[in-house]
Amino acid sequence: MEVKEVIAVFDIGKTNKKFYVFDKEFNPIEFEYTQFDEIPDDEGFLGENLDALTGWVISTFDSLLENEKFKVDSLNFSTYGASLVHIDKDGNRVTPFYNYLKPFPKQLEEQFKRLISQEQFELETASPLMGFLNSGLQLYYLKYQKPTLFAKIKHSIHLPQYLSSLYTNEYVADYTSIGCHTGLWDFNTGQYSDWVKKEKLDSLMAPIVPSTHTKMVERKGQIFKVGVGVHDSSSTLIPYINSTDEPFVLMSTGTWSICMNFFNEGAMTNKELECDCLNFLSLKGSALKASRLFLGKHLTDQAHMLSDYFGYDKDAYQKLEWQEAFESKRKNSKQLLFDHSLIHPERFGFVNNPVPDLDQFDSFEDALYHLYDELVDIQVASLDLAIGKSDIKRVYVDGGISASKVFVGLLSKKLSKMEILNSELAVGSALGAALLVNYRNLTPTFLEQNYQSSKQVEIS
Repeated sequence: MEVKEVIAVFDIGKTNKKFYVFDKEFNPIEFEYTQFDEIPDDEGFLGENLDALTGWVISTFDSLLENEKFKVDSLNFSTYGASLVHIDKDGNRVTPFYNYLKPFPKQLEEQFKRLISQEQFELETASPLMGFLNSGLQLYYLKYQKPTLFAKIKHSIHLPQYLSSLYTNEYVADYTSIGCHTGLWDFNTGQYSDWVKKEKLDSLMAPIVPSTHTKMVERKGQIFKVGVGVHDSSSTLIPYINSTDEPFVLMSTGTWSICMNFFNEGAMTNKELECDCLNFLSLKGSALKASRLFLGKHLTDQAHMLSDYFGYDKDAYQKLEWQEAFESKRKNSKQLLFDHSLIHPERFGFVNNPVPDLDQFDSFEDALYHLYDELVDIQVASLDLAIGKSDIKRVYVDGGISASKVFVGLLSKKLSKMEILNSELAVGSALGAALLVNYRNLTPTFLEQNYQSSKQVEIS
């Protein structure tokens, strides 16, 4: 029996937990996914069941190791960001795994602003002040709200590096997680921010290693490389950077839609920060401008609301077909027909409609089309911030929404002077993690093989 050498990657999203097995040419050959119910933290707020997640990771990977068809060359992890795991001196978790959507106490935020003004914080760290979405503020919260637990912490590491440590027993940090709107990093000086040092939180940070760093591990009779893990949005960029020299913006979609511009070197402005722009850190620690929109979650919520109203199955919105001749009922392009308050459209000059009149739509499909039309308009405004003044003519759409011909078709119509390419393989973040533990350039034909122009999408 021929034994195939493979690369294993866990791609951990907020909702879907995915496991990919790639061959040595980076073709996905095995795939499985699962979901877990959230559990309450010590204050009753629901969040990731980290015990269930780690149990699934270990059992799933052990099954691969025991499969005689495969020889594992390497293992890596791509996960969502803004999430810290706090470890004591014996390697045990100290605190619950807090959800980045957990509300941040108002009085503590005011206390924090006396330490550093919001304007200074945002300009230095290139990230809006967002409470628990800034993982640095999760540490600040623990220090002042839960000092007994805080005193036990030896290391605070981000989720990708925590999963890696299950196999390596090493606690490390990488730039992609540190630079993921954490509020920890000063993008001007290239080191931890002064407020972090004043609070002595830098002492809890693990040593920074390259994102390509690996450690040899033996388990179940196999010896393989284990990567340090990577923030998923940053990981999605890696196949593109390694395949083309042509400037582009990547729209990485899922719960969030994040537009990343590796070619925009302009300094962050207050206006951009107000519109949820931020900087990420690249693999090597350089700044990467991005704009962010809570698109996937909002689309799902609104589509389910329409399903309930019109009496359709909750997944019916995923079957919507492309209509070239769609015409909007909006009399003013800035006046919205739906309530998009969750994604704050007013930041981009739109007028929100908190009480939508659903009777004005002819059908479920008509309402859905108008919903998509408005969301694409807001997405284009967010995308424009990531593009800035850079000369970009190509946009890659990766992740869940790339499968929607309606979304991609509307995006192509509204950005008619750009080439919009959508992925046929929603594996961008997993593929990036696979590349990091087997680092080499992809052939230029990789993107041609796996992406198609929206102008070539088969229209139904």
